[in-house]
Amino acid sequence: MKFPKIIVAFLFATTAVLNAQKKEVSLEDIWSGTFSQERLQSLQSLNNGDEYVVLNRDKDSGTTSIDVYSYKTGKQTRTLVDSKNLKGVDFFQGFKFSEDESKVLLSTEVEPIYRRSSREIFYVLDLKSKELKKVSDNKIQEAAFSPDATRLAYVFENNIYVLDLESGERNQVTSDGEINSIINGITDWVYEEEFSFVKAFAWNKTGEKLAFLKFDESAVPEFSMDLFGKDLYPTQQVFKYPKAGESNSEVSLHMYDLASGKSEKVELGDYNDFYIPRIKWTSNKDLLSVQVLNRHQNNLDLIFVNAKDNSAKVVLNETDKAYVDITDNLTFLDDNSFIWTSEKDGYNHIYHYSENGKLKQQVTKGDWEVTNYYGYDAKADRIYYQSTENGSVNRDVYSIKPNGKSKKRLTERTGTNSADFSADYTYFINSFTSVNTPNIYSLHKAKDGKMVREILNNNELLEKVKGYDFSPKEISTINVNGNDLNMWMIKPSDFDENNKYPLLMFQYSGPGSQSVSNSYFGTNDYWYQLLANKGYIIVCVDGRGTGFKGADFKKVTYKELGKYEVEDQISAAQKLGERNYIDSNRIGIWGWSYGGFMSSNAILKGNAVFSMAIAVAPVTSWRFYDSIYTERYMRTPQENPSGYDENSPLNHVEKLKGDYLLIHGGGDDNVHLQNSMRMVEELVQANKQFDWAIYPDRNHGIYGGNTRLHLYNMMTDFILEKL
Repeated sequence: MKFPKIIVAFLFATTAVLNAQKKEVSLEDIWSGTFSQERLQSLQSLNNGDEYVVLNRDKDSGTTSIDVYSYKTGKQTRTLVDSKNLKGVDFFQGFKFSEDESKVLLSTEVEPIYRRSSREIFYVLDLKSKELKKVSDNKIQEAAFSPDATRLAYVFENNIYVLDLESGERNQVTSDGEINSIINGITDWVYEEEFSFVKAFAWNKTGEKLAFLKFDESAVPEFSMDLFGKDLYPTQQVFKYPKAGESNSEVSLHMYDLASGKSEKVELGDYNDFYIPRIKWTSNKDLLSVQVLNRHQNNLDLIFVNAKDNSAKVVLNETDKAYVDITDNLTFLDDNSFIWTSEKDGYNHIYHYSENGKLKQQVTKGDWEVTNYYGYDAKADRIYYQSTENGSVNRDVYSIKPNGKSKKRLTERTGTNSADFSADYTYFINSFTSVNTPNIYSLHKAKDGKMVREILNNNELLEKVKGYDFSPKEISTINVNGNDLNMWMIKPSDFDENNKYPLLMFQYSGPGSQSVSNSYFGTNDYWYQLLANKGYIIVCVDGRGTGFKGADFKKVTYKELGKYEVEDQISAAQKLGERNYIDSNRIGIWGWSYGGFMSSNAILKGNAVFSMAIAVAPVTSWRFYDSIYTERYMRTPQENPSGYDENSPLNHVEKLKGDYLLIHGGGDDNVHLQNSMRMVEELVQANKQFDWAIYPDRNHGIYGGNTRLHLYNMMTDFILEKL
């Protein structure tokens, strides 16, 4: 059918007007929070299972309150604590209940230390009598109620104290604590970062015993950072940081008896140079479980310590040709049998063991991964977990009997589903997202997954983004080096397959990570939309070494970090460059942290493929990084020198041909600025031109004030100019 020219002209004009009405996203939009999702407030189930509590803040008065809500209706039923009624506490920043919920611990004046640690001023509020007691005039760490709520244990200046809440008597459990030497009851830097915990003490069920870890870090080398601030002279932060192959803290287990007031060191066995990544009391008040991991992290013993005589017995041994992952999934049932997760059949699954460590049942099985263990409901005799059974980019929530039977899928929508269960497992709050759907929170019955009500959605955000010229994030796979790798792609909104577009690849690629998932836009995705609208195609490929596709796929990079992952990024770029709509002469790559290590290697080893790279806070040699993380995947530099050096960007700088931007935070306690400074020196000595920027005093996240906006302006300008 032919249209009159005037009608054709009208159609073109109308299309132009519609396109003109679409907004262009700006970096100011992104970093001012324009596209922030509504999130469900952090909630905590009460013991009754019918109600939960939320910490609310009144913006007008500046006061905070702990408010109680009904799971079933979502309506507030009462207020437990309101700071306007507390003498001397204007507001509090966090809270913890005692086990019986008779008392609550309120934290104020929180002073962050590292990623997970902080010092705080604590108060104890008796919810019945309304009596408020200040725990200490000093800022202390990791305060925790005894099970009967009569005592409180905490750490101050590396020593453990126990406060009797009735008499006010304060007992000092340890006295040898010393900064940068001896730590009692909290972890050292590397444990906090890599084993993901700070509180290193635990009450038994009756509150008669307190088990704790002691770290002797006197032989650990010190690392120092200059912090420039705004004063006339800079300050220096000095802390113990064991780099790969260097001395770790000597860790030991101790048992404190409250009745006698004495501590005793527990002899765990004939171990040398080892870690204690977890301690946890079993259902038996006299049995403490202790996980002991060798330095290579490929041999894990689960030990039961009898607190009556401090004798130790190995009940389970887990080995792996590469490494054993540490989790928080260990759960003790009433009969002291226990739930355990393991990759020993090639995929992460749930196992049920008797108290003596004999396997009762492999609960889950299949060519898919259990990605989250939610717990066990004794009343229903069911285990709740999350898995990739519906595809490695998806997540669903399931329940199953400990005997491996009667499995139920409790979520229906395809995408990323996660769950937060009520204390008695009557309900769970499901968070659902997909590439097309920002987070939706809904309440479901745990018995069958039936939805009770929708709690919160992000429909307003969906309406808002309709006003912008955005493209969908397309999830697919690409076959690279014999593997079908997960991939997402964002194209320009006016994409024309007859045109050729420059390609920017993003990746992280660290062991067990995942960057390609069926989930909605994150902050960087809006940046990718901005770049796409300027004529770029953005792609992310999860190569070998990433997670959720089995142990072999994840652990293939063992002892050679930066080899197979880089090969996959180079090969994926080559394969994408063969597509008729991608300009193979204009392919760039960027990444942060491990991703910066990757992007640096990619432009060096793949200099015929990549013409541009940005590396933010990169590791440039694993010799510079911490012992626990690095040796888990690489062993020590003394044992594996070629693995460290052959894949270090420092040793390939002469191969640089394209445009390279190097960025780091000057106060990065994690990936030290040393990495980038050494890279700069090697590039200078190789007479290679490059761009670089240091953000003074900024940590590994490089944020604060206008920092992120400035950073992304710089990276955007670099991409627009160089790619």
